[in-house]
Amino acid sequence: MAESWDGSSSNNDSASQSEESHHFERLRIEPIYDSFLCPLSKQVMHDPVTLENGQTFERAAIEKWLNDCREAGKRPTCPLTLRELRSTELNPSIALRHTIEEWNARNEAAKLDMARRCLSLNIPENDVLQALKFVQHLCLNNPVNKQVIRNADLIPMIVDVLKSSSRRVRCTSLETLRIVVEEDSDNKEIMAEGVTVRTIVKFLSHEQSKEREEAVSLLYELSKSERLCEKIGSVNGAILILVGMASSNSENLITVEKADKTLDNLAQCENNVRQMAESGRLQPLLTLLLEGSQETKLSMATYLGELVLNNDARVYVARTVGFSLVNLMKHNNMQSREAALKALNQISSYEESAKILIEAGILPPLVKDLFTVGSNQLPMRLKEVSATILANVVNSGHDFDSIPVGPGRQTLASEETIHNLLHLISNTGPTIECKLIQILVGLTNPPATSVSSVVYAIKSSGATNSLVQFIEAPQRDLCVASLKLLQNLSPHMGNELASSLRGPSGQLSSLIALVSESAVITEEQAAAVCLLADLPEQDKGLTRQMLNEGAFQSFISRIVSIRQGETRGNRFMTPYLEGLVKVLSRITFALSEQSAFQVCRENNLASLFIELLQTNGLDNVQMASATALENLSQETKNLTKLPEYPPPSFCASIFPCLSKPAVVTGLCRVHRGACSLKETFCLLEGQAVDKLVALLDHKNEKVVEASLAALATLLDDGVVIEEGVQVLIDAEAVKPILDVLLEKRTENLTRRAVWTVERLLRSEEIAYVVADDPNVSTALVDSFQHGDYRTKQIAERALMHVDKIPNFSSIFSNTT
Repeated sequence: MAESWDGSSSNNDSASQSEESHHFERLRIEPIYDSFLCPLSKQVMHDPVTLENGQTFERAAIEKWLNDCREAGKRPTCPLTLRELRSTELNPSIALRHTIEEWNARNEAAKLDMARRCLSLNIPENDVLQALKFVQHLCLNNPVNKQVIRNADLIPMIVDVLKSSSRRVRCTSLETLRIVVEEDSDNKEIMAEGVTVRTIVKFLSHEQSKEREEAVSLLYELSKSERLCEKIGSVNGAILILVGMASSNSENLITVEKADKTLDNLAQCENNVRQMAESGRLQPLLTLLLEGSQETKLSMATYLGELVLNNDARVYVARTVGFSLVNLMKHNNMQSREAALKALNQISSYEESAKILIEAGILPPLVKDLFTVGSNQLPMRLKEVSATILANVVNSGHDFDSIPVGPGRQTLASEETIHNLLHLISNTGPTIECKLIQILVGLTNPPATSVSSVVYAIKSSGATNSLVQFIEAPQRDLCVASLKLLQNLSPHMGNELASSLRGPSGQLSSLIALVSESAVITEEQAAAVCLLADLPEQDKGLTRQMLNEGAFQSFISRIVSIRQGETRGNRFMTPYLEGLVKVLSRITFALSEQSAFQVCRENNLASLFIELLQTNGLDNVQMASATALENLSQETKNLTKLPEYPPPSFCASIFPCLSKPAVVTGLCRVHRGACSLKETFCLLEGQAVDKLVALLDHKNEKVVEASLAALATLLDDGVVIEEGVQVLIDAEAVKPILDVLLEKRTENLTRRAVWTVERLLRSEEIAYVVADDPNVSTALVDSFQHGDYRTKQIAERALMHVDKIPNFSSIFSNTT
């Protein structure tokens, strides 16, 4: 009789099995005797019992038979003879049971020996699989057999089978190892030897999902051993792969679940916790930081400060342990404070996480750490960390006016706090100076309400010159921070900053040199030119000094270089170019200076500004260019060369009717003289009108206002207004100008639109058309009723042009 490995009958055709396998069966496996089989279950009996008639059955099978008889209302019978039983007493067949057990032991020993041979010899795949399945059966049938497997040295042999080229064999080997080590610490210890764990970990990144599933299931079992937790964690990449599997959307749910549970087990080792944190699984580390001993909390906080976190992780950490870290920062132990500060420094560098830390109460202890002196003060290296955190937090854009940080409801925006910061700046080294200035940058960033306190404190402490001097600091970060601070302050103390820059210390020269120093645009250059751009445009002394130092020629060269693509672009390109154009436009506010005129003419600035009008996407460039063109165009009427007519002849002087007027060609229709773009800055000669009209539809009202102001110079006093109106009609500008009036986007823009519309309505043709448009009339009436004094006057004249107000009922003076 042919038998299977587990002792049950086999229906497989013997011809399908290898000759060597049959040889093992014939020589090593004893046949099953009929007396070993239960007549009911047809399986080898484990607990044989005998009825009164001498028939033997498996206890569970005969008990079920007798129970079924009773439930059917029948008297109990023997399953074989079907004769009625007088007694249902079951007598254990001890001798038979011992015989079967001995047979099982001999049979399993033979099979075990054959399994050893199958696992050690180069035999067919099916025989190896059968050997592995037998080992599984042996362990599942009786956990005690795991010791037999261990004593037979089968575990290393199964591990060696992992090297098989057959995927089925490898998967079954992994499965067998998992069964062998389940609930058996001794077998797990064997797995900890050599490179077995490393071999198993390699299967985690295998292309076959079944092998990955079996490998992670095995690792889960092994991870229940503390020694193996350390072993698994020591394999390079193991935890990283497991973290990836636990968070994967492509793995099957069983694999994901087992990977997650394995990581939970591995978290009992601190080194593994650190690796998990590096791989993005932060919860174990944060749990230890919250619930661990003081020593463990210190260790985890220290490591957290060394991690490189992405922004999402920073927010998660801040929400989970932010409050605990703030409390740890207040600890009297300097080591704990240092660990907490470094961790908070890492977390606070993102705006959202910084706001969470503010809610956790980080500001008061930070400010206290910065300003405390004496025995409990932080060493300067940690004060630098505190300043860095505070700079990160302040630059998050939070409103700090309502958050007390000191006695008497003192806040970060309080003058006393600002004075303390300024004092600290003047008494520390460059690194911490940079962070302290960055705090002031955060307090003055728009739309901060604390800027007035900062300005007052700087003025009252005489710190302006000191802050300006940082422009020349050799430390890049310090230079950039000071430039950003001065730029924020310039709208509020521009005259003081301009005066300081013009001083004998020479910072203006340094600033100009910095803007022009390299071909690659840097953050310092962008900050420097933006500071110059925000200084008061009407400060002619500053403009004069810039002219003397050749700044404008240098800036023109940089703008042209950028326009021609000769300067490599980066993230600082936009603010740098915007700053350059705005600084360049300030020269048009000083055209009373002969040198300014000369620069504008020699460099054909009007043409450059017209080109810059078409810099789409750079609103500030377009706005500054339009403003510069307005200033230049206002000078055109003074620069235009009026024609010189020859004196009349003697006869013509006596008889005028006999003479013909002299004809001069090539004159500007608006300015009555000879115009050019380069020499007189005439917008018509530069074909700027169409470009300015196109900007009237811009979404940025400041660009619209600047463009409308430039166009309005064609309608100004001192030019031929009728011709200026005709130029705008030809450029199809009338409707866009009326639309600006109707939109009422800002007060300044509406005031400018009313002035321009009144000039247009002096044309009877336009007045005739507009008179029938109730919307325009309503807009003019609204300005007449609600505008300032000057706007009311102009709106009244405009309404007269369209006969909405009689000329004899003028309310205001007609003077222009």
